[in-house]
Amino acid sequence: MTADGALRMGAARIGRLEAEVLLAHLLGCSRGDLILRPGMAVDAGAFEAMLARREAGEPLAYIMGVREFWSLDFAVTRDVLIPRPDSETLVAAALEGDFARVLDLGTGSGALLLACLHERAGARGLGVDSSAAALAVARGNAAALGLGRRADFALGDWGAGIGERFDLVLCNPPYVETGAILSVEVRDFEPAGALFAGADGLDAYRVLVPQLPGLMAPGGRAILEIGWRQADAVLGLARAAGLVGEVRRDLAGRDRALVLRGDGA
Repeated sequence: MTADGALRMGAARIGRLEAEVLLAHLLGCSRGDLILRPGMAVDAGAFEAMLARREAGEPLAYIMGVREFWSLDFAVTRDVLIPRPDSETLVAAALEGDFARVLDLGTGSGALLLACLHERAGARGLGVDSSAAALAVARGNAAALGLGRRADFALGDWGAGIGERFDLVLCNPPYVETGAILSVEVRDFEPAGALFAGADGLDAYRVLVPQLPGLMAPGGRAILEIGWRQADAVLGLARAAGLVGEVRRDLAGRDRALVLRGDGA
């Protein structure tokens, strides 16, 4: 099979754009190369397998095993959430201030932690996750990005048992309501434990937010991702924990992150 024939077949089954993305990944070339070199040989069986997975609803990132975040490539498996552009709001907020020591709770692929360390050459960080499989992905990403010596990873339950204080605490916890209607891509393929957080989507915050004051160094910040309708509820939990916060919006203009500081900081 040639690239031209593979694209025609793929376009008929999953659409031209996604077919180009998958085929370029399979061949290790750019999408432009597919047009310029239509006679390139394609492993028909391998491409058919990719198309079948996409037809079943599997996200492109899992099929290819990689997702770009903050202009960096992160390996992803079904053990971790796929990093999304909305979460770059947290990195942008983190870079508004200084930090030397970073804690990323529920690190998953390590995207938040490693993007921040990539931007601040002197910073070091710790990523914590309750999934050993997710931590293996994060360690691999740290090594691939040349950040293995500045990023440590540990199995844990949010901030429980951590005795150190950090300049910056990051977290993208599960915040989807248990009964929420999600796309097949998310519902059937991404890890449920990283998505769902009780009937109102706030269960993880109820555990996490009270831990934050004991994890933040004097003058430190905690930056949490939130669902776009959850700002008031999570800010209420923060106030009860002695924290004050500001909302940061994503590129769509929706509430996406809270920047929390100690009251009076």
